[in-house]
Amino acid sequence: MTPSGEGTGTKLIHEKLTEQIIGSAIEVHKSIGPGLMEAVYEECLCYEFGIRGLKFQRQVAVPLFYKGKNLDCTHRLDVLVEDTVILELKCVEHILRVHEAQLLTYMKLLGKPVGLLINFTVPVLTQGIIRRVL
Repeated sequence: MTPSGEGTGTKLIHEKLTEQIIGSAIEVHKSIGPGLMEAVYEECLCYEFGIRGLKFQRQVAVPLFYKGKNLDCTHRLDVLVEDTVILELKCVEHILRVHEAQLLTYMKLLGKPVGLLINFTVPVLTQGIIRRVL
């Protein structure tokens, strides 16, 4: 099983973009290692995206519409890359189902088919990457 959560040999949606994102995350992890706060990894990762020419938005509001009304309980996703791939960054001992549910919910609410959950608190970053597709 690959970090994508999908079998090998499969054509992935937004494969080249997710490869660039994962490469950026690996570069950050190799440079500063595990054990820091999530905000540090977000800052470094966005800097790396800038170096690579990737467009991104940080702390993007995720609106919640309920029965036709926009409710004032806005959530924020960590990073949206190229208006295409949602990133949720974590610095936790273990990824929980609630973390994956959070990512999937953001993907559904924003209509983005691809998301990456990246946990920087691992010895080897590829062990901390989960790719989800709607």
